[in-house]
Amino acid sequence: MTATADQQHRATSFRALHVAGHPLILFNIWDAGSAKAVADSGARALATGSWSVAAAHGYGDGEKLPFELALENVRRIVSSSALPVTFDIESGYGTGAISVGHTILRAIEAGVVGCNIEDSFPETGKLRLVADQVARLRSARAAAKEGLDSFFINARTDVFFQAPASEHSRDMLEMAIDRAKAYTDAGADGIFAPGLVDPVLIAELASSISLPLNIMIGEGSPSIASLAEAGVARVSHGPGPYLSAMMALATAARAAQQYAP
Repeated sequence: MTATADQQHRATSFRALHVAGHPLILFNIWDAGSAKAVADSGARALATGSWSVAAAHGYGDGEKLPFELALENVRRIVSSSALPVTFDIESGYGTGAISVGHTILRAIEAGVVGCNIEDSFPETGKLRLVADQVARLRSARAAAKEGLDSFFINARTDVFFQAPASEHSRDMLEMAIDRAKAYTDAGADGIFAPGLVDPVLIAELASSISLPLNIMIGEGSPSIASLAEAGVARVSHGPGPYLSAMMALATAARAAQQYAP
């Protein structure tokens, strides 16, 4: 399978958007309609959020959404906009490294130019062994070289999801740095550390790794300006946009019921 020239151009453009101190802002989407709304805002790229996509289709997070349905959804998103699209594939939709490679090839066929791959088990949220995750990332990189060499693999580490933000420590930071370095050697293009909100730890993580750092906006997060000062290259919004949209919908629906006879 060979990517189209347009897809290759989108992939190259997407890669260039990752600049430490001038972060790419990704306001995560869940379907073609939300993709169009975000694209019209002036966004430079589109990113699905697995939690939001699953919820929009009536499923829970953690690879409970069938992969074929996730693929069809992202195909519709890709066809709805000229912007590059990155696909949240959770932990790779595969029990072994080889199957993760197959997932990457299917994603590339769907037209996306990048993905997130997390290092925790979808069933429990517990961390995989570093060696196991390295094997999965190597398989993903090999598949990307076959289908779309500039495909952006954003290696997510869930170290900071293992404890509340108030309990994040330097030991956890060191664990995240060690994982980031191993994932870099395995062929990752970016490091994603969701759950981390401490500005000091964020700055230390950004300065300790060689790849662009992705931080997710959440409760207690620093401002985007502060994240830029810390050297962050990519800022995601996770499930926040979906939750806000559903809250607005629920509020409007309740208001409408007031006029019912």
